[in-house]
Amino acid sequence: MAELLFYERVTPIDKDKHRHLRIGEIRDYAFTAKTNSVPLTTVEFFEAAREYPIVFAGDAAAPVPAALLGLRSDENLFVDAAGTWRARYIPAFVRRYPFVPAPAGEQLLVCIDEQHPAVGDPTGQALFTQDGQPTPFLQTAIQFMRQFQAEAEQTRHFMLRLKALGLLQEVAARAELKSGGSYQLNGFSVVNEARYRALDKDTVDELFRKGWLALIDAHLLSLGNLDALVDRLSGS
Repeated sequence: MAELLFYERVTPIDKDKHRHLRIGEIRDYAFTAKTNSVPLTTVEFFEAAREYPIVFAGDAAAPVPAALLGLRSDENLFVDAAGTWRARYIPAFVRRYPFVPAPAGEQLLVCIDEQHPAVGDPTGQALFTQDGQPTPFLQTAIQFMRQFQAEAEQTRHFMLRLKALGLLQEVAARAELKSGGSYQLNGFSVVNEARYRALDKDTVDELFRKGWLALIDAHLLSLGNLDALVDRLSGS
Protein backbone atom coordinates (compact mmCIF):
# COMPACT_ATOMS: atom_id res chain seq x y z
CA MET A 1 0.00 0.00 0.00
CA ALA A 2 1.74 3.15 -1.21
CA GLU A 3 2.12 5.84 1.44
CA LEU A 4 0.44 8.59 -0.60
CA LEU A 5 -1.87 6.40 -2.69
CA PHE A 6 -4.03 8.74 -4.77
CA TYR A 7 -1.93 11.88 -4.24
CA GLU A 8 -0.26 12.89 -7.51
CA ARG A 9 1.55 16.25 -7.36
CA VAL A 10 2.28 17.05 -3.73
CA THR A 11 3.92 20.36 -2.89
CA PRO A 12 4.42 22.26 0.39
CA ILE A 13 2.00 25.12 0.95
CA ASP A 14 3.84 28.39 0.46
CA LYS A 15 2.34 31.77 1.36
CA ASP A 16 3.99 33.43 -1.64
CA LYS A 17 3.30 30.77 -4.25
CA HIS A 18 -0.20 30.02 -2.94
CA ARG A 19 -1.19 33.52 -1.78
CA HIS A 20 -4.23 33.62 -4.06
CA LEU A 21 -4.98 29.90 -4.27
CA ARG A 22 -8.49 28.72 -3.43
CA ILE A 23 -9.71 25.19 -2.67
CA GLY A 24 -13.17 24.04 -3.68
CA GLU A 25 -15.29 21.65 -1.66
CA ILE A 26 -14.56 18.04 -2.56
CA ARG A 27 -17.74 16.06 -3.11
CA ASP A 28 -16.48 13.81 -5.90
CA TYR A 29 -14.40 10.91 -4.55
CA ALA A 30 -13.55 9.47 -7.96
CA PHE A 31 -9.87 10.13 -7.15
CA THR A 32 -10.05 7.11 -4.80
CA ALA A 33 -11.67 4.77 -7.35
CA LYS A 34 -8.50 2.72 -7.88
CA THR A 35 -7.52 2.50 -4.21
CA ASN A 36 -8.47 -0.79 -2.56
CA SER A 37 -7.39 0.16 0.98
CA VAL A 38 -6.57 3.27 2.98
CA PRO A 39 -4.70 3.66 6.28
CA LEU A 40 -6.66 4.06 9.51
CA THR A 41 -5.65 5.40 12.89
CA THR A 42 -6.79 3.62 16.03
CA VAL A 43 -9.22 6.41 16.96
CA GLU A 44 -11.20 5.46 13.84
CA PHE A 45 -11.55 1.75 14.60
CA PHE A 46 -14.98 1.83 16.22
CA GLU A 47 -16.59 3.86 13.44
CA ALA A 48 -14.77 2.06 10.62
CA ALA A 49 -15.48 -1.41 12.01
CA ARG A 50 -19.19 -0.95 11.34
CA GLU A 51 -18.67 -0.82 7.58
CA TYR A 52 -15.17 -1.90 6.53
CA PRO A 53 -12.95 -4.91 7.19
CA ILE A 54 -9.99 -3.57 9.19
CA VAL A 55 -6.78 -5.37 8.26
CA PHE A 56 -3.06 -4.72 8.72
CA ALA A 57 -1.19 -3.98 5.52
CA GLY A 58 2.01 -2.52 4.13
CA ASP A 59 5.59 -3.31 5.09
CA ALA A 60 5.81 -6.51 7.17
CA ALA A 61 8.29 -4.78 9.47
CA ALA A 62 5.91 -1.88 10.12
CA PRO A 63 2.33 -2.80 9.18
CA VAL A 64 -0.44 -0.23 9.47
CA PRO A 65 -4.17 -0.63 10.04
CA ALA A 66 -6.19 -0.21 6.87
CA ALA A 67 -9.80 -0.10 5.81
CA LEU A 68 -10.26 -2.64 3.03
CA LEU A 69 -12.24 -1.01 0.21
CA GLY A 70 -12.02 -3.65 -2.51
CA LEU A 71 -11.07 -7.25 -3.15
CA ARG A 72 -9.14 -6.56 -6.33
CA SER A 73 -6.19 -4.23 -6.81
CA ASP A 74 -7.16 -0.84 -8.25
CA GLU A 75 -10.74 -1.20 -6.99
CA ASN A 76 -12.78 0.77 -4.48
CA LEU A 77 -16.24 -0.72 -4.02
CA PHE A 78 -17.39 2.20 -1.86
CA VAL A 79 -17.26 4.79 -4.65
CA ASP A 80 -19.83 4.66 -7.42
CA ALA A 81 -19.57 5.82 -11.03
CA ALA A 82 -20.71 9.32 -10.03
CA GLY A 83 -17.90 9.63 -7.46
CA THR A 84 -20.24 9.34 -4.47
CA TRP A 85 -18.87 7.61 -1.37
CA ARG A 86 -21.33 4.85 -0.51
CA ALA A 87 -20.73 4.47 3.22
CA ARG A 88 -21.63 6.49 6.28
CA TYR A 89 -18.07 6.84 7.58
CA ILE A 90 -15.30 8.17 5.34
CA PRO A 91 -11.76 7.44 6.63
CA ALA A 92 -9.73 10.47 7.74
CA PHE A 93 -7.02 9.64 5.19
CA VAL A 94 -9.62 10.39 2.49
CA ARG A 95 -11.26 13.33 4.28
CA ARG A 96 -7.97 15.19 4.67
CA TYR A 97 -7.45 15.29 0.89
CA PRO A 98 -6.09 17.38 -0.87
CA PHE A 99 -3.97 18.23 2.19
CA VAL A 100 -1.25 15.95 3.53
CA PRO A 101 1.14 16.36 6.49
CA ALA A 102 4.88 15.93 6.09
CA PRO A 103 7.04 15.85 9.25
CA ALA A 104 9.98 18.25 9.01
CA GLY A 105 12.06 17.88 12.16
CA GLU A 106 10.12 19.39 15.06
CA GLN A 107 7.78 21.16 12.66
CA LEU A 108 4.82 19.89 10.66
CA LEU A 109 4.94 20.76 6.98
CA VAL A 110 1.50 20.90 5.39
CA CYS A 111 1.39 20.05 1.70
CA ILE A 112 -1.29 20.00 -0.96
CA ASP A 113 -1.97 17.93 -4.06
CA GLU A 114 -2.01 20.50 -6.85
CA GLN A 115 -3.34 17.94 -9.32
CA HIS A 116 -6.93 17.80 -8.10
CA PRO A 117 -9.45 20.02 -9.95
CA ALA A 118 -10.71 21.46 -6.65
CA VAL A 119 -7.29 23.03 -6.12
CA GLY A 120 -7.52 26.36 -7.88
CA ASP A 121 -11.32 26.53 -7.91
CA PRO A 122 -12.02 30.31 -8.00
CA THR A 123 -15.23 29.80 -6.00
CA GLY A 124 -13.45 27.88 -3.24
CA GLN A 125 -11.95 28.80 0.12
CA ALA A 126 -8.82 30.95 0.21
CA LEU A 127 -5.71 29.66 1.98
CA PHE A 128 -4.32 33.08 2.88
CA THR A 129 -5.64 36.53 3.65
CA GLN A 130 -4.55 39.49 1.54
CA ASP A 131 -1.75 40.22 4.02
CA GLY A 132 -0.45 36.63 3.83
CA GLN A 133 -1.90 35.20 7.04
CA PRO A 134 -3.53 31.74 7.12
CA THR A 135 -7.30 31.92 6.77
CA PRO A 136 -9.57 30.06 9.23
CA PHE A 137 -10.01 27.45 6.47
CA LEU A 138 -6.27 26.78 6.31
CA GLN A 139 -5.94 26.91 10.10
CA THR A 140 -8.60 24.21 10.37
CA ALA A 141 -6.76 22.08 7.80
CA ILE A 142 -3.47 22.50 9.68
CA GLN A 143 -5.12 21.46 12.95
CA PHE A 144 -6.56 18.39 11.20
CA MET A 145 -3.07 17.47 9.96
CA ARG A 146 -1.60 17.87 13.45
CA GLN A 147 -4.31 15.72 14.97
CA PHE A 148 -3.89 13.11 12.24
CA GLN A 149 -0.14 12.92 12.86
CA ALA A 150 -0.62 12.59 16.62
CA GLU A 151 -3.14 9.79 16.11
CA ALA A 152 -0.83 8.11 13.60
CA GLU A 153 1.92 8.09 16.24
CA GLN A 154 -0.41 6.48 18.80
CA THR A 155 -1.34 3.92 16.15
CA ARG A 156 2.33 3.17 15.53
CA HIS A 157 2.80 2.23 19.21
CA PHE A 158 -0.26 -0.02 19.08
CA MET A 159 1.09 -1.81 16.03
CA LEU A 160 4.54 -2.24 17.56
CA ARG A 161 2.94 -3.95 20.56
CA LEU A 162 0.85 -6.29 18.40
CA LYS A 163 3.96 -7.24 16.47
CA ALA A 164 6.05 -7.74 19.62
CA LEU A 165 3.37 -10.04 21.05
CA GLY A 166 3.37 -12.11 17.87
CA LEU A 167 -0.36 -11.60 17.36
CA LEU A 168 -0.30 -10.82 13.65
CA GLN A 169 -0.77 -13.55 11.09
CA GLU A 170 -0.57 -13.09 7.33
CA VAL A 171 -3.67 -14.37 5.57
CA ALA A 172 -5.30 -14.43 2.16
CA ALA A 173 -8.96 -13.66 1.56
CA ARG A 174 -10.75 -15.68 -1.08
CA ALA A 175 -14.05 -14.39 -2.40
CA GLU A 176 -16.53 -16.65 -4.16
CA LEU A 177 -18.95 -14.57 -6.20
CA LYS A 178 -22.62 -15.49 -6.48
CA SER A 179 -22.37 -14.98 -10.22
CA GLY A 180 -19.46 -17.42 -10.42
CA GLY A 181 -15.73 -16.86 -10.34
CA SER A 182 -13.50 -16.05 -7.41
CA TYR A 183 -10.84 -13.59 -6.29
CA GLN A 184 -7.99 -13.92 -3.82
CA LEU A 185 -6.52 -10.97 -1.95
CA ASN A 186 -3.04 -11.38 -0.46
CA GLY A 187 -0.58 -9.20 1.39
CA PHE A 188 -2.36 -8.37 4.63
CA SER A 189 -2.46 -9.63 8.21
CA VAL A 190 -5.04 -10.09 10.95
CA VAL A 191 -4.85 -10.85 14.65
CA ASN A 192 -4.57 -14.59 15.30
CA GLU A 193 -7.46 -15.31 17.66
CA ALA A 194 -5.86 -18.37 19.25
CA ARG A 195 -2.74 -16.40 20.18
CA TYR A 196 -4.90 -13.53 21.38
CA ARG A 197 -6.92 -15.80 23.71
CA ALA A 198 -3.69 -17.33 25.04
CA LEU A 199 -2.27 -14.02 26.32
CA ASP A 200 -1.32 -14.07 30.00
CA LYS A 201 -3.21 -11.99 32.58
CA ASP A 202 -0.53 -9.31 32.94
CA THR A 203 -0.49 -8.70 29.19
CA VAL A 204 -4.29 -8.61 29.02
CA ASP A 205 -4.34 -6.10 31.89
CA GLU A 206 -1.78 -3.95 30.10
CA LEU A 207 -3.74 -3.98 26.85
CA PHE A 208 -6.96 -3.21 28.73
CA ARG A 209 -5.45 -0.20 30.54
CA LYS A 210 -4.26 1.25 27.24
CA GLY A 211 -7.60 0.69 25.54
CA TRP A 212 -6.02 -1.72 23.08
CA LEU A 213 -8.14 -4.76 23.93
CA ALA A 214 -11.18 -2.95 22.57
CA LEU A 215 -9.26 -2.07 19.41
CA ILE A 216 -8.34 -5.71 18.83
CA ASP A 217 -11.94 -6.76 19.38
CA ALA A 218 -13.16 -4.08 16.94
CA HIS A 219 -10.68 -5.35 14.35
CA LEU A 220 -11.83 -8.96 14.77
CA LEU A 221 -15.48 -7.96 14.62
CA SER A 222 -14.86 -5.90 11.47
CA LEU A 223 -13.69 -8.96 9.55
CA GLY A 224 -17.33 -9.95 9.26
CA ASN A 225 -17.61 -7.09 6.75
CA LEU A 226 -15.67 -9.19 4.24
CA ASP A 227 -18.93 -10.90 3.31
CA ALA A 228 -20.54 -7.51 2.68
CA LEU A 229 -17.57 -6.58 0.50
CA VAL A 230 -18.11 -9.73 -1.57
CA ASP A 231 -21.78 -8.75 -1.94
CA ARG A 232 -20.73 -5.31 -3.18
CA LEU A 233 -18.43 -6.91 -5.74
CA SER A 234 -21.16 -9.29 -6.87
CA GLY A 235 -23.53 -6.39 -7.37
CA SER A 236 -21.05 -4.02 -9.02
